[in-house]
Amino acid sequence: MSRIGRAPITVPAGVTVTIGDANVVTVKGPLGTLTQQFNANMQLSLDAGVLTVVRPDDEAENRSLHGLTRTLLNNMVVGVSSGYAKTLQIVGVGYRVALQGKKLVMNLGHSHPIEVEAPEGITFEVPDSNTIIVKGYDKQVVGQTAAVIRSYRKPEPYHGKGVKYADEVVRRKAGKAGGKGK
Repeated sequence: MSRIGRAPITVPAGVTVTIGDANVVTVKGPLGTLTQQFNANMQLSLDAGVLTVVRPDDEAENRSLHGLTRTLLNNMVVGVSSGYAKTLQIVGVGYRVALQGKKLVMNLGHSHPIEVEAPEGITFEVPDSNTIIVKGYDKQVVGQTAAVIRSYRKPEPYHGKGVKYADEVVRRKAGKAGGKGK
C-alpha cells in the first residue's frame, strides 16, 4: 500500500470539503475556493473532519493514482487554509524589481522593463528591490507563476546573475583561463 495514500487528511477548522458526483471535490477556506475532479476509481470519504482516499485494488494505475489523489487533496486543504509562497531572488548589477499596483516591473538587463500581471488568486510582495514573494492558495499556480518569472532571466553559471529561487544553489563554473601559455 502507498504510505502517502494511506495517510488521512485532517481538515482544519474553517475549511469545508464537499465531495460531489464523479469525485468532484470542492474545498472552501478563508483564502479561497478550489475545485478539482479526481479519478472515478478512487473512493473518497469524509468522516468527522478526516478525509481519506481508498483504492479499489492493487493494479498499477490505481496504485499510482492513490498517492497522487491524496497529495492533491492535501494541497487543496493546506492551500485554502494557510496558502503557499515562493521566494525569488534577483542577482546582478542593475537588476531590480518594483511593484506597481498588482503588476510586477522587472529590470533584468534587457532593453525594456518586463511587466508581469498577477494571475487570479496570486499576490506579489516586494520587500526589497532584489526579492519577490509569490503568494497564493493554489500550489500549482504559485509554482507556475514563479517559474514564469524565473524564465525571464535564468541564473547563469559564470557570474551567478539572474532570477533564482531563494533555496536554489547555482553551480558556478570557472570560466576561461585567460591566455596563459603559448
